Amino acid sequence: MNRRLPPLNALRAFEVAARHLSFTKAADELFVTQAAVSHQIKSLEDFLSIKLFLRKNRTLLLTEQGQGYYLELKALFESLHLATEKLLATGDKGAITVAVPPSFAIQWLVPRIHQFSQNHPDIDVRIKAVDFDDGFLEEDVDVAVYYGRGKWSGLIADKLHTEYLTPVCSPMLFDGSKPLDNLTDLKHHRLLHDSTRESWKTWIRNFHVPGVNVEQGPIFSHTMMVLQAAALGQGIALANSVLARPELLSGRLVCPFEERLISKSSYYLVCHQSQAELGKIATFRHWLLEQVRGDLDEDDH
Repeated sequence: MNRRLPPLNALRAFEVAARHLSFTKAADELFVTQAAVSHQIKSLEDFLSIKLFLRKNRTLLLTEQGQGYYLELKALFESLHLATEKLLATGDKGAITVAVPPSFAIQWLVPRIHQFSQNHPDIDVRIKAVDFDDGFLEEDVDVAVYYGRGKWSGLIADKLHTEYLTPVCSPMLFDGSKPLDNLTDLKHHRLLHDSTRESWKTWIRNFHVPGVNVEQGPIFSHTMMVLQAAALGQGIALANSVLARPELLSGRLVCPFEERLISKSSYYLVCHQSQAELGKIATFRHWLLEQVRGDLDEDDH
């Protein structure tokens, strides 16, 4: 039996225009001209022999029949979107692409990823290093780790750790050549900076440490460089607790002081809300969050 269907491009144009009640906004979403949207709507109205829109005082309105048709199509397009998201979440032979900041990948994810591969050999993990995020996932990325406040439109964000900033240094600095007994002794040591001097400025200001020249000391463009310089005894770094964890556990770095400043930002695992509980993405997400809980259990003991 032949099915009498209107042009699908025209249906899509109508659904978007009806949702926005604007041909201009529909054109922006569909990456076409306003004239193209108008042409698609006209072709659909001709096919149906029904008027779908009315213009009143430069405002676009749906007719009664247009409103009913839109509500039907809206549900269909939502079902189509969900089916597509589900297919993408479970397809590609189980391959999953994870976008991660390089420092987090090196210090936290890479040492553990073999455990995921052992437990889920059918899922091929592809780690993509990214130095920044712009608030949305690229088409080739399934899940990502972002650093921020946890608010990204359209994405579900799972906080991984409560993080803090604390001074770290090599045990070599306790050789007695320079004092390192209290916070004021920071003035005797070289400060190591990650990207800018702002973190040290904030930390010094928060703990009211007098006499420390925050304008001295090298600035490194990468967190791993800062940690390496500190481990080699070149000065004192202000480290993110998560990224410094491996060096602290190994003893290459130590915390000379108990004072620590809770960070307003944290690392978050993010993915599209519609995919959070689907297929390979759900599997990876649940595994990573379990790894975080394991860190917390270790810290409690």
